[in-house]
Amino acid sequence: MHDFRRLEIWQDGIALAAHIYAITAQLPKSERYGLTTQIRRAAASVPSNIAEGAGRGGRKEMARFLQIALGSLSEMESHLVMAVTLEFLADEDLPVETIRSLRNRILRLHDQLTGARP
Repeated sequence: MHDFRRLEIWQDGIALAAHIYAITAQLPKSERYGLTTQIRRAAASVPSNIAEGAGRGGRKEMARFLQIALGSLSEMESHLVMAVTLEFLADEDLPVETIRSLRNRILRLHDQLTGARP
């Protein structure tokens, strides 16, 4: 599993992160070092952890990094909800279905590697 670029979940993680960068450009300048940075770091962490797990080579390592990617995905979603709550973004700006779909596909791969959910 060394070639992470062939993994659809990595490709979709990159696409989601790019989308998140565009969404967060709408946040107030006062949030540049607050929510904007937190959301972008969490978004970038998803495909980065998928790539790192794939680069490690083992099933156990890949499963561990998929769990970390899932945590980053949840962190990103939580920050996005906070941005909506603070009225920096509108609900319809959030890529809820994309996040849900990616989460489910990461979970499926994790299950294939371990036979159990994190």
